[in-house]
Amino acid sequence: MAAVILLAHLSAGGCLAAVFPGAAGVGAGLLVLLLGAVVTWDRALLRARSSVRRLELRSGAAALLELADGRQVGGVVAGRRNVNRWWVTLPLQGGPGRIVVVTRDMLPAGDFRRLRIWALWGRPGSAASGSGSA
Repeated sequence: MAAVILLAHLSAGGCLAAVFPGAAGVGAGLLVLLLGAVVTWDRALLRARSSVRRLELRSGAAALLELADGRQVGGVVAGRRNVNRWWVTLPLQGGPGRIVVVTRDMLPAGDFRRLRIWALWGRPGSAASGSGSA
């Protein structure tokens, strides 16, 4: 994710440098690249104080986030979730108003599968909870 963000900003900076002549284009390109570095540090590498360290799903669609600075923020997971085999997006309404992205390498395989089922159906389901039926 970090490499993709940096590559996108590098490409955008290169385009600006190519389109605008002289120092203005080079300066704009460097500013876009710097913005990419900041976004990568903050979002992709989860180094910001407001980065999510723990996500706790509660009854219904309620969720509790624990942030890197120790704060806990509650919210409700919106119905428009994106779920596939590589990631799950959980848009939160209320409190923080942010989208939490969980990729499959962030959790053990069984936990990620349970999260995907919860995001799709709103409950873990019997197959995900280890009953043996699939």
